[in-house]
Amino acid sequence: KVKLSDEVKFDGRRINPEAKAYVVLNKPKGFATTTSDQKGSTVMDLVANATKSTIHPIGRLGRNATGLLLFTNDDDFMQKFTRKGVSRLFHVELDKNLKAEDLQKIKEGFKIKEKSIGVEDISYVQNSPKKEIGLKIKHIGNSVIRNIFDHLGYNVVKVDCVTIGPLTKKDLPRGRWRHLTEQEMNTFSML
Repeated sequence: KVKLSDEVKFDGRRINPEAKAYVVLNKPKGFATTTSDQKGSTVMDLVANATKSTIHPIGRLGRNATGLLLFTNDDDFMQKFTRKGVSRLFHVELDKNLKAEDLQKIKEGFKIKEKSIGVEDISYVQNSPKKEIGLKIKHIGNSVIRNIFDHLGYNVVKVDCVTIGPLTKKDLPRGRWRHLTEQEMNTFSML
């Protein structure tokens, strides 16, 4: 096995191993979550200077969704997210107030096209209209949020990812990124 300290050459040129990188972005509206450069403005434009390593987003946030999005080049870390899932809290705004019976239906879980839809938690956002919902899920894609509310006859106006596991948007302005701390990495490894 090659260690990071080893010097590896191929055709006379030194090969530098890529250091593992973990970046969190507070995504603004209007950026696609893709690594393709044919989609206009993408999240990759926002994290271009974060690292020399080639990083990819974990999961997706729609072009008009905002909030936390993780990037890494660590396949094991990415697999943990996609296999087991990590809790993410979303602030969702609907076009009309969410009826109490629909909130209960979502809390209990239901099926859409024979696929079970379950959430970890759902509640009204305190001191806000009943069209603002806090929704905690482990799914990676945010299409599950739209599917839930479409199925019940609501339009999603706004989606904002507020937390991912132990990470919060606190002190991370919209459109900015930062590297994960060692403490945050340790917390993720325990999840």
